Amino acid sequence: MTEQSAAHAAAVTDRARLAGSAYHSDRDLAARQSLYHWQTPRHDLPGIVAGQLSGVRGRVVEVGCGNGTFIQRLRADRPDLALLGLDISAGILARVPGPVAVADAARLPLAPGSADAVLALHMLYHVPDIPRAVSELSRVATPDGLVIASTNSHRDKAELDDLWRRAAGDVLGTGQGPARCSLSARLSLEDAPAFLGEEFSRVETIELPDPHVGLLAEHVTEVLARSAPSAVNRGGASGVQRAAEVA
Repeated sequence: MTEQSAAHAAAVTDRARLAGSAYHSDRDLAARQSLYHWQTPRHDLPGIVAGQLSGVRGRVVEVGCGNGTFIQRLRADRPDLALLGLDISAGILARVPGPVAVADAARLPLAPGSADAVLALHMLYHVPDIPRAVSELSRVATPDGLVIASTNSHRDKAELDDLWRRAAGDVLGTGQGPARCSLSARLSLEDAPAFLGEEFSRVETIELPDPHVGLLAEHVTEVLARSAPSAVNRGGASGVQRAAEVA
């Protein structure tokens, strides 16, 4: 691991930074999610997840539920499900419909086999030990349960790189800002099968088409201005969804 990649990993997995800044409340996450209002074509990720859960009954746990985008959709579409939201920060859970709890993805406060489905959507790249977190997802799912994880391709938002640096430079007054932090560098669509395959007997990939992200510089600048400069970019949408069936 290079010095730069080690620094990147430390930045996006630091619990104090995540809980105290990036996900201290839903303000910064909502700002980053707003990028996807300008994405074409638009992908209804909560709807895709709800569709994948069509055959699931009982308890569904979302690990890293953030500001509750997926939980709110499931409450509307699947009122029959018993939903539980977990995240690293109490602040970001404040407006999420309960029940919710603060939890560490590497040490889930759940009994083995206690969830009929487990969701880990755009969050595994924030966990210092990804294999351990995947093992926890497997542990808490029932033997015939479903685990759905999502992440980005390494090609994700490549067309924004130059625009991001120019917009960041405008916000910081430096002309050219720092490079965009790519979370998929830790866990990409291309890498995910190896991680999931260690725990799950069957892994299915649902890859969404590469979208064209239609953003003007002022839109990116607005998001940067609304987000803390040190905030980690988690993003609210993805080019991929992954479904893993528990052995």
